[in-house]
Amino acid sequence: MIDPHLSGADQDQPDLAVEPTRSNSAVRTRFHSRSYRASKRLPAWMGSIRFRLTAVWSILVFGLAALVVGGIYLGLHNSLNNQKISATAFQVGGITFIQPDQAQLVQRSVNERALDALRVYSFWSLLALFFTSLVVGWIVSGRMLRPLGEISNSVREIQASDLKQRIDLGGPNDELRQLADTFDDMLGRLDEAFEGQRQFIHQASHELRNPLAVIRTNLEVTLSDPDASADDLRHTAEVVERSSERMARLVDDLLVYARKGTLSLERDPVDVAQLIDEAAEEFNVPAVAAGVHLVHHADSGLWVIGDRLALRQALGNLLANAIRYSPEGSTVRLRGGLDGPWVWMAVEDQGPGIDPSDRDRVFQRFWRGDPRAGREQGRSGLGLTIVRQIAEAHGGEVKLVSQLDRGSAFALWLPALAPAEPQSPLPPPPIAMA
Repeated sequence: MIDPHLSGADQDQPDLAVEPTRSNSAVRTRFHSRSYRASKRLPAWMGSIRFRLTAVWSILVFGLAALVVGGIYLGLHNSLNNQKISATAFQVGGITFIQPDQAQLVQRSVNERALDALRVYSFWSLLALFFTSLVVGWIVSGRMLRPLGEISNSVREIQASDLKQRIDLGGPNDELRQLADTFDDMLGRLDEAFEGQRQFIHQASHELRNPLAVIRTNLEVTLSDPDASADDLRHTAEVVERSSERMARLVDDLLVYARKGTLSLERDPVDVAQLIDEAAEEFNVPAVAAGVHLVHHADSGLWVIGDRLALRQALGNLLANAIRYSPEGSTVRLRGGLDGPWVWMAVEDQGPGIDPSDRDRVFQRFWRGDPRAGREQGRSGLGLTIVRQIAEAHGGEVKLVSQLDRGSAFALWLPALAPAEPQSPLPPPPIAMA
């Protein structure tokens, strides 16, 4: 749009200012294209940093030597030419003769010849120095750039599937060492990023497996019963709805965890008794399918501040493990209670128990006991890690009590919903149960 407050000359001024910029840009583009075409005609070794360092080194040495030799030559030339020759005057028959000193004439001739020889020798010496500097510069630059070759070879050998390798360049702490250390740091960050991505995939698949298994089992049981009533269908639909809601929340939490490394938790009052009833109702069908008797009990009036779906996720992981490891005909107990300022939720099974040497490792990420058996059973080793993370995110703790061949008990200890008046700091949570 043309501004009515500007005259015609003012409106044309921007076009006039743009023309020189376009012209300069065109000149630079033509210059770069010509330089690129000229560099393509040269051999590959002439475009290397080693050749350029050698050329710069040789030119600098040749230039400095030429200045020094030229200065010496000019100084000697001026000094010798400024020398005066003495002469002797005498008269013969009234005629005055001037006879220069022959020795000085001979000396001047010798000096001129010496200057000529110095000029010739200086030229050939500078020429020899130039080629010698090329050879020396090529060797020295090769030794100086050898660490770069080691860095290139090391980086070339590193594959995307194995980022554990490092350049680990030795030598003095110079710029090349700092470059190699920078590459090592970058490889470390890439390794952590890829490892985090793999962990995210394992965690996502593990957390989505439980609600999918619950949905599939409930649907299979309901569809296989030809006499299923409307109440049975409604009950199955309610279980599927809760599991679907938990899956949707799991996807959101896993995405947030992948971006930030932490779970996104809501802070609302949660009825622990209702939470236990819903978890028991959801896992009742999988327990029956596994031949395990699931019983649950929780006192009324158990309230905590936290995220209901996250706590439900933690209970789901504990119940899934308990049902998986419990022998057929055994009992899994899900209970809840209050102990001072703490609310606890415990899952007990009658499985094989956990060896004392492994009790500190069961909460480690990707620990699956027997790796071969874990892979065959499709376990990722993330369930208890997520349980501990959820408990700690709520200001609580998860405890383990286990006896070999008798079973295990996992308990979530969470701060109870505090009354309105100020309270003293909560003591450390006690051990779950003997």
